Amino acid sequence: MPTRPNPFRLALTHLVLLACAALTVMPVVLVLAASLRKGSTLISTRLFPSFDELSLAKYQELLTQTPFLTWLLNTVIVSVVASLIALVVTALAGYAFSRFRFLGRKNGLMTMMLLQMFPAAMAMVAVFRLLQYLGAATGGILGLNSLLGLSLVYIGAGIPFNTWMIKGYVDALPRELEESATIDGATPTQTFLQVVLPLMGPILAVVAIFNFIAPYSDFIFPSVVMFEESKYTLAVGMQSFISGNFSTNWTLFAAASILGAIPILVLFFALQRFLVEGLTRGALKG
Repeated sequence: MPTRPNPFRLALTHLVLLACAALTVMPVVLVLAASLRKGSTLISTRLFPSFDELSLAKYQELLTQTPFLTWLLNTVIVSVVASLIALVVTALAGYAFSRFRFLGRKNGLMTMMLLQMFPAAMAMVAVFRLLQYLGAATGGILGLNSLLGLSLVYIGAGIPFNTWMIKGYVDALPRELEESATIDGATPTQTFLQVVLPLMGPILAVVAIFNFIAPYSDFIFPSVVMFEESKYTLAVGMQSFISGNFSTNWTLFAAASILGAIPILVLFFALQRFLVEGLTRGALKG
């Protein structure tokens, strides 16, 4: 007979889980409550506004009186471009490092692993100078104050980590599938596109999410390389709501946070079924 669980231990487990859930949900609830509050401050006599205090005025002001939609569009463009290009590059690189043996393979893997140990802020000056040169060479298309130039920064920053993830995932795929395709007359390109690539769906979804979230939520690099308000990303634009010398609008900032989180939530829920398999498959060999 199965043993009955200890009631005290079961209650303690549920209590801990409820506490963790509350700590996770409470910040979101507070930000949502702040976005519905009238005025511009977070400090009030009530933790949550009463029904009479609730208002959508800040959302209306955000959408009609600020460049919020422009900032959001800029952020989505940078995130999508960085995600798609990084997906193609790292899928090919991860497959090559996993399946092929070539000169410099081991040193290349070690170099990518070492590059992950340095914080991205250390490269800020070098990135700034590189974008200056690229801007001069391309007429500003890939330089400073350019959405495509900013996308290149995130593409290069994400390649080492994502290549390692994809390599580990492909290592766990059985080679017999590719050998069977080769025996049937498939070329290496056909084997990759028709056999291996469909099996890489979960890890590619993980890479896509990571490469979308990184530029979407980053503040440091856009604040350094973007100068015009019309080219701001969402994080840089939102910072202007709370950085005034004589006024700060925290409720408008909260409203922007709620609306800005919607694309991330849509992407996460669309790809969530791939996340667990994509993150754990590479840890298994077989």
